[in-house]
Amino acid sequence: MSRFFATASDSETDTESSEGEELGVPKAAVLGTKTFQWSDDEEDTKRVVRSAKDKRFEEIENVIKTLKNHKKIKDMANVLSDFEELGRMYDKARKVIEKEGLPRFYIRCLAELEDFVNECWEDREARKSMSKNNSKGLATLRQKLRRYLRDFESDLAKYRANPDTDDKGGDDETEQDAAQDSESESEDEEDGIALKFKTAAPPKEEAPKPAKAQQQQQDDSESDSMWDDSDSDSSSSGEEGHQFGRLTADYFLKHVPTEGDADRKKREKEKKRERAKVIDEIDGEGWEEVPSKGGMPAIVPEKPKLFPKDTEINLEVVLKKQNELVAQRGKKGTDRMDQIELLVELRAISKQHNLGIAVDAKLLFNIVAAIFNYNPNIATCMRAEMFEKCIASIQELIVLLTEQSDTIMASANVDEDGENYDGAPPFRIRGCLLAVIERFDEEFTKMLQACDAHSTEYVERLKDERTVCAILADLEKYLEKKGTTEEMCRLYIKRVEHVYYRLDHYPDGVVPDEDSSELVDRLCKYIYVKDTTDRIRTRAILCHIYHHAQHGRWFEARDLMLMSHLQDTIQHSDIPTQILYNRAMVKLGLCAFRQGMVKDSHSCLVDIQSSGRAKELLAQGLLLQRQHERTPEQEKIEKRRQMPYHMHINLELLECVYLVSAMLLEIPYMAAHEFDARRRMISKNFHHVLRVSERQPLVGPPESMREHVVAASKAMKKGDWRACVNFLINEKMNSKVWDLFSDAERVRNMIRSKVQEESLRTYLFTYSAVYDSLSMDTLASMFELTRDSVHSIISKMIINEELMASLDQPSHTVMMHRTEPSRLQSLALQLSEKVSSLVEYNEKLMEAKQTGGFFSFPPRGGDGKQRYQRDNQQDGQRNYGRRDNHNHNQGSNYGGGGGGGGGYHDRQQRGGGGYNRNSDRAEDKAEIVTIRKSNLLSICGSFNFEIV
Repeated sequence: MSRFFATASDSETDTESSEGEELGVPKAAVLGTKTFQWSDDEEDTKRVVRSAKDKRFEEIENVIKTLKNHKKIKDMANVLSDFEELGRMYDKARKVIEKEGLPRFYIRCLAELEDFVNECWEDREARKSMSKNNSKGLATLRQKLRRYLRDFESDLAKYRANPDTDDKGGDDETEQDAAQDSESESEDEEDGIALKFKTAAPPKEEAPKPAKAQQQQQDDSESDSMWDDSDSDSSSSGEEGHQFGRLTADYFLKHVPTEGDADRKKREKEKKRERAKVIDEIDGEGWEEVPSKGGMPAIVPEKPKLFPKDTEINLEVVLKKQNELVAQRGKKGTDRMDQIELLVELRAISKQHNLGIAVDAKLLFNIVAAIFNYNPNIATCMRAEMFEKCIASIQELIVLLTEQSDTIMASANVDEDGENYDGAPPFRIRGCLLAVIERFDEEFTKMLQACDAHSTEYVERLKDERTVCAILADLEKYLEKKGTTEEMCRLYIKRVEHVYYRLDHYPDGVVPDEDSSELVDRLCKYIYVKDTTDRIRTRAILCHIYHHAQHGRWFEARDLMLMSHLQDTIQHSDIPTQILYNRAMVKLGLCAFRQGMVKDSHSCLVDIQSSGRAKELLAQGLLLQRQHERTPEQEKIEKRRQMPYHMHINLELLECVYLVSAMLLEIPYMAAHEFDARRRMISKNFHHVLRVSERQPLVGPPESMREHVVAASKAMKKGDWRACVNFLINEKMNSKVWDLFSDAERVRNMIRSKVQEESLRTYLFTYSAVYDSLSMDTLASMFELTRDSVHSIISKMIINEELMASLDQPSHTVMMHRTEPSRLQSLALQLSEKVSSLVEYNEKLMEAKQTGGFFSFPPRGGDGKQRYQRDNQQDGQRNYGRRDNHNHNQGSNYGGGGGGGGGYHDRQQRGGGGYNRNSDRAEDKAEIVTIRKSNLLSICGSFNFEIV
């Protein structure tokens, strides 16, 4: 490109051609440069060997330059890709960095990127206007950058303690150009080429020379120009700054920088500093550094003044200004932050002029309302600094109203025209403290929902819950004097919702005056008695059930659930109450499992787990819907209902408890009803998991939780209870599931004992037909149970008619009666049941046919009655078999034996030209296959068992 630009000048080519013609040289010989050269004509250039350090650092610097360009336009998606590329370049240069040390420009880039990401993240308004890709890229970059900077904490701390200071002035661009020129000079010097810049110097007056000397000099210059003009002159005019394809900024500049330019710039900067010092001494004030954009200083608007100068501050003026500020809320162009600051300043002026505590309380109400109004979007949460201001204002308001409870009456029932700020107390102001606290609690919940559950930010926000509970306790003291029963119930349900999911745990042994169980019991009982709305009472009952189940009080929780009859009416409640009901039922099932109530546990969990939407029903996340997609409004509403992360129930624990409960119920039942045709499934989900495992061609060792339960079920089905226990209780299952229980060791012991008992029942169901008698001592040694427990299990099976046997107490033996049917007898029983169901179905069809349910064509002609009688006589003499009639009547019969039966008879009369289905007498007109019970008894009589 440089040679192309050099030969593009018409004046240079003209002068060269004219000089060549004067000297008698052909035009082709005087061309200065060529647009291209063949490989044979190329000059030998000097190759430069660069070190690995220079190569690797240059690659990192190129990525940093691209990153800076993308940061300027806030292209967060490309910033993320540049950051990932920067990490790859760093890994590539790791050996060089370990040898040479970490470059400072890399740390500077990371520090600037961290500041840039934090600034973009805190600017919520800008984040709303971002595209979807940029918003997603910002969130991903923030998470990855946090993890990446953990390896550079010490280096970043050193850099931030002593950052690189760059002087910013009006000559930034020229400084950058000079830096680029110096870089190009250094590169050319490394390649063995020294660039020479021509400076415009004034011509010097020379003494006149003799004519002979002038003629000799002219001849020398002409001879030199013939060979040197194409190189030196053309390079100085066109290729002086970009030899060998290098195009520098000097080629396009009017002024070529010289060595004296840097000294001149330094002198100008020193003059500016001295001038600034003189102005500081005159004014007596220091200069304030103002953030700028694009080199232009930002204009800081002056805050509006509340009152004009020399205004008399009194109650009327302050109230008027307050009403003006409140009236501006929600208007277009109103700065919400300025409104908060103006209200705070107005309160300070009110307190300075002693305008009364009533005005102070009213201004506090307005300040809190302005803080709530700072974020106009309901779906987004409040900023952390605004939340801190809100906490401080609410605490101050509660203290003020509690101390002045006899002087100030704040209520939502007070009309604005009826407010009283002066005169004799009590002062009346409009404002509901309970509504303020409820809104504050909602904002706290939204902040927890918006935080990343696995970040330190969530932990910091969760620490504020202690402050929220303290505020609710202080509000209770205030409402005990001034509140109504309705307000007390609203407050109590808020307190219960912050406590019901907690587990009392006192590691230091210090028990508070009122633990969570006593607090929940006291608050809920007050709501049961005083509440007049069904919603608050329902939520209180569900929270109470959850708390009982959390602490292992199974019978109290179960009785409260049964007495409330909530399972009959919960579908008519609002969605948050239904979510709370689902949580209470799940916690009740987990409590039943911990207490060994396997059947009750399965009953509580089957509805949640069979749906396959446990995550959504418990409000712990959203699932993708296959039928239709949610609208953005629906998604926002559902996200607002989600539970904070610290209130979640572990879904893997829930599924494991359900599958283990189903296994302990289903495997003995399958063994007892192996040949039962009408065997029902206790758990469809458990059977589905087993079928999926059986379809696999090759089953390896279990890895996931489900695979462990399936392997345990197969071992239990074979009677190998030890393998079943080993699959359920091992290191992997303990860490994933069982250690999540507060009493993990007791749960593991319960599972072991239940597996032993159900394995014994499965063994007896499977092999009872093989034995005549069984020793209870042998059974106890096989399953490592005590003889009393074996005796108890077998006695229950005999009482429930699950096992046909009797106990011989002196010999401790189980005597089998061998009344269970064999395999052939079981198959015959299945056949009899199917045939009896077919008989019942046929009888129903007969009843429908008698009442006119089947269609029939009316007899034709006037002798319809005679024809009907003649057909009846013919049907009475008809043999129920297959025969061909010469009168073109064809009958087909599908019947059974045993003295004859019914058949499905079609008669086609060609002569009549129609299709007629005749009806017969009541006992003979059944046209469906019929086998009667009397014949069935003759079939199955040889098996020596009774058919019921």
